[in-house]
Amino acid sequence: MNIFIAHFENNRALMQAEESWHCCKVLRKKAGDKVALIDGKGLFAEGILDLVSEKSCTVQLIGLPVLQPKRNYLLHLAIAPTKQIDRIEWMIEKCVEIGLDEITFIQCKNSERVNLKIDRIQKIVESAAKQSLQAYIPKVNTLMTFENFIKQNTCEQKLLAHCHQNIKTPIQSIQFLEHNTLVMIGPEGDFTSEELRLAQAQQVKSIDLGQTRLRTETAGLYVCMAASLLQPLQ
Repeated sequence: MNIFIAHFENNRALMQAEESWHCCKVLRKKAGDKVALIDGKGLFAEGILDLVSEKSCTVQLIGLPVLQPKRNYLLHLAIAPTKQIDRIEWMIEKCVEIGLDEITFIQCKNSERVNLKIDRIQKIVESAAKQSLQAYIPKVNTLMTFENFIKQNTCEQKLLAHCHQNIKTPIQSIQFLEHNTLVMIGPEGDFTSEELRLAQAQQVKSIDLGQTRLRTETAGLYVCMAASLLQPLQ
């Protein structure tokens, strides 16, 4: 069954404009067809299409929307986009499927990419959430400098992965359960020593992702897998 993003109100739902166009023009749905819906904030519902047009599709809900249970941790990934954007887009899709609540793109001293199409990223996130049957759509933040981001962020637990020879805590020792955690991943050239000092001044803990050197997008995916798979076993 196809899943669409919609706004729920009483026993009806209204699809977003792009969702309506996809429903009508691409999937060729008609009045009377059954569809599944999410609101992006945790609600899931099924319903019957009663008005179908490329600009607006409305749905009569079958029963009340169901609130999808949330994971027992919150994960915010801040990552420097790679020069080849298709690599970071692939990572985003997989991270959303595995489990991610928020993503921010950071511009570092060694960043090779200084612009990003956030609208395209948003569509990838929404598609991945629907594909993996998630009613919560992760928040996508625009590109900002590492310095501004680290000074503004207020996450309970702040972690940073890097390749410098500093004292680091293995990611297997990090407690994600019942925590709101931010993990920062740098660009292909890694964080600079100055950026590490800035992070330490903001009480950020350095973490170790293993003995091998990982690509930026691999490190981001590794973090999401660690939070999802390792912690519930503790």
